[in-house]
Amino acid sequence: MKKFILGILSILCVLPINAQLEQKYGNKSLSKEEVREAQKEVATRWMEEMREKYDVAWKKLNFKKDTFNLFCAARNFGAVPADGRSLFISMHGGGKAPKEVNNQQWMNQIYLYEPAEGVYVAPRAPWDDSDMWHKKGLDELFEDLIRACVVFENVNPDKVYLLGYSAGGDGVWRMAPRMADRWAAASMMAGHPGNASQVNLRNMPYMIWMGEHDSAYDRNRLAVEKGAVMDSLQRNDPQGYIHETHIMKGMGHWMEQADTAAISWMSKYRRNPYPERIVWRQEEVVRPSFYWVSAPEDELEHGKTLVVSRQKNKIYIETCDYSGCTLYLNDEMVDLDRPVTVYYKGKKIVKKRLKRTLDTLQKTIRERGDYRYMFPVEIKVVLE
Repeated sequence: MKKFILGILSILCVLPINAQLEQKYGNKSLSKEEVREAQKEVATRWMEEMREKYDVAWKKLNFKKDTFNLFCAARNFGAVPADGRSLFISMHGGGKAPKEVNNQQWMNQIYLYEPAEGVYVAPRAPWDDSDMWHKKGLDELFEDLIRACVVFENVNPDKVYLLGYSAGGDGVWRMAPRMADRWAAASMMAGHPGNASQVNLRNMPYMIWMGEHDSAYDRNRLAVEKGAVMDSLQRNDPQGYIHETHIMKGMGHWMEQADTAAISWMSKYRRNPYPERIVWRQEEVVRPSFYWVSAPEDELEHGKTLVVSRQKNKIYIETCDYSGCTLYLNDEMVDLDRPVTVYYKGKKIVKKRLKRTLDTLQKTIRERGDYRYMFPVEIKVVLE
């Protein structure tokens, strides 16, 4: 897949759009080799559309949704690696305070961290409120920002990292789990977790940084408790939940930049868009898809859970609080030249040979807005 990413990044500006792609493939069953060719064409077409869509937003560093704006400040560091740049989205502190106070916090955040390599973006929260970094609507703004950085700054979508300080740390507690399929890793600095769950962090490395004496709103106590939750999750599922908890001795809300070590720690990791096991719990702001699964949009509800795993050509739905789900597959995950079997609570419910199609490639890249989530096959599973 590394070769595929390099190919995509190198051809995006030179590979011609094949206007006859649909005519060439139609809705016929594609071979593995035909999928590779079609992926390049579909990704190129999509990238060109994204360039047009985000041209003005990126030039102005302002992304809009409804009546609110996400203004950004961006700094670039280091040379561009062969596999594309890293992206660090860094959320400032502040909260329910005058606009001027939050503006100052934003200015601080712009210069707070300096990665050795990558695009460092400090957005300004669209709201001056206590929950300014996890309101409904922020997911779409972050996705817009990521896509713009992919097309204009040569960012690798498997190297996108999230971090935040104070109120920004509040945001990391919420945004890291609910958008875990977008991040390569995340780091929370001096924030309050509220009622956010950590189960979605199974496939995304996570750091907790907190001053020992940062007692406002019980932040220090809750950080210790959440660190213990992560320890427990990892003990019960040793293949997942990579994490570190740092409670800084003698320090309060300001950790004297000891937390800057999180940048190099996060940079070691790459997103795995196709993990073998997914644990997905809906947070307060619900989402329709997660990694290689989606749920019925009219059934999304806070707390609903879907747990699914795969082993070779077998898919196991362990827990599902929905009437069904959709599974998205590619040749990296299973052998699509052989039948795929789906089990629900140990019972075989599907076994069939699946058809790779151009329509599914085009549909999934438009739905997910990420060429790494472009799949040639989908299975709609209906459960009793």
